[in-house]
Amino acid sequence: MATAARRHRHVVKLMLLSGLHGRDCQTGFASAALTRPTPPRIKLTDNYREATALSQKLTACAAATAQAGKKQKVAIIGGGLSGLSCAKYLSDAGHEPLVLEARGLLGGKVSAWQDEDGDWIETGLHIFFGAYPNMMNMFAELDIEDRLQWKDHKMTFAMQERPGEFTSFNFPPNVPAPFNMAAAILSNTEMLTIEEKLRMVPGLLPMLTEGQSFIDAQDELSVLQFMEKYGMPRRINDEIFIAMGKALDFIDPDKLSMTVVLTAMNRFINEADGSQTAFLDGNQPDRLCAPMKAHIEARGGEVRTNAPVAEILTREEDGSVQGLRMQDGSIVTADIYVSAMPVDVLKRLVPARWSTMPYFRQFDELEGIPVINVHIWFDRKLRSVDGLCFSRSPLLSVYADMSTTCKEYYDEEKSMLELVFAPCSPLAGGNINWIAKSDEEIIDATMGELARLFPLEIANDPRYPATSKQGPQGQAKLRKYAVVKVPRSVYAAIPGRNKYRPSQETPIPNLVLAGDWTSQKYLGSMEGAILGGKLAAEVVADKALGTARSTSRVKVVPRDIVERAAAVEARKPVGVRGNYPIAFGGGQQGVGANALHA
Repeated sequence: MATAARRHRHVVKLMLLSGLHGRDCQTGFASAALTRPTPPRIKLTDNYREATALSQKLTACAAATAQAGKKQKVAIIGGGLSGLSCAKYLSDAGHEPLVLEARGLLGGKVSAWQDEDGDWIETGLHIFFGAYPNMMNMFAELDIEDRLQWKDHKMTFAMQERPGEFTSFNFPPNVPAPFNMAAAILSNTEMLTIEEKLRMVPGLLPMLTEGQSFIDAQDELSVLQFMEKYGMPRRINDEIFIAMGKALDFIDPDKLSMTVVLTAMNRFINEADGSQTAFLDGNQPDRLCAPMKAHIEARGGEVRTNAPVAEILTREEDGSVQGLRMQDGSIVTADIYVSAMPVDVLKRLVPARWSTMPYFRQFDELEGIPVINVHIWFDRKLRSVDGLCFSRSPLLSVYADMSTTCKEYYDEEKSMLELVFAPCSPLAGGNINWIAKSDEEIIDATMGELARLFPLEIANDPRYPATSKQGPQGQAKLRKYAVVKVPRSVYAAIPGRNKYRPSQETPIPNLVLAGDWTSQKYLGSMEGAILGGKLAAEVVADKALGTARSTSRVKVVPRDIVERAAAVEARKPVGVRGNYPIAFGGGQQGVGANALHA
């Protein structure tokens, strides 16, 4: 009886999950909400308790490290979220981290900078979810939780066939999962029929009954292949998975691993506020990276910018790291070294001595996905939604009116939209290589999509031919723009990639890896970056105290890589060529970006 009851609850959960949209239809941009939503209840979840326990373990290491005289100097290559997270937790554990960031600013894929007008340009539109336990735990430890502006718990989607209209599903407060999702979904009849919802159940039921093992096993299938295997209607892809795929990994469902979608769904259905979103109350360098840097330096660590590494030096006798040759010719030495570089950059620095090792050869199977972030300043205020919107257009995955959602960017008279332009290359499923296009072409395409989505607001602007069909009601014109291209962002989560993501521990005794692309359960996300850095810090702390697990934490390398590595000849690293943001995995504005228009 108990087993049957559990199975029934799983089926009910999946029927609720498969709707994914509650009714809240709006025309154009809805009026901004002025309420202060309740923060998510993530601190009551097992995932948050697990994150807290790891933090406490690392903090407890400090006394033992000092008593045993095992304090380590740790050189961390990369000042993105993962590198800063690693340094933060190493400083908590009583060690001396040195962060070496190639660029003049911290943050990596969450970096931002100001233009000549003082406006902030961001590498990407970054959203904080209620299902980010390590991120939320770190905000609490840094005493900056009040910098997260939590929005009403709902998800808003543009209606594909009714331009200017949206549908949302709203999660009632103080209701446990999955019943809060039930209240949001059951009244919705606009997105999927009951029959279509039921036809999702057979494929998704094992996600709940079998758990993570089932989720991991689906990495060999794309979203479309998974749907075909379980007989899901194609309209589910059109209504749901296209928006999810581009929002999660900047990639279309025919290219995306089903593991990515199932991972998000699993968190959203099992955690009452897992899908609730927040925006930082200002720019990431000041509001997030600066507190991390201050925390590190207050405990004896150091964070250097404009410190690019040119070469990883190895010892002849055992291949361990001897030091880091910097681009200015100086040598940095430490007891332990951590790479928190993107996979595409690290591949260019792997020493010849390591290049035949299967652990490093598996990196060849991983590469960053291209993405473009677009900022558009309008000459008037749009009727904006106070939160994240899924545009469900061919080019724009998600967007937000930052002049409404962010305290620092707030403007009552004019709007600034920040939009994720994806997919933007054939690798991601697109049919045009937008990364190679000019900023003007990208902006014209963006304005055309906005004109289609918001026919009553966007003006017919002769400067942008794609808006030529707009009627006289549209009055909003582009005042200024910025286009930020990241040719290699988060790793491409195409089918079959998870098995090649490496463990933080490596075969090199004094080398550890961090990064959102290393093996951890939150994939290529801000949460994944924080957790990847935290796990790297745990490896270092355990090594220093000699308390590492009895079995090695080096993840087993797939057999196909081992076989290929046996036939590979050692090759010298090509190194990082150039001294500009893209060379180090960052985002960069084009020549025509941030152009002012009369």
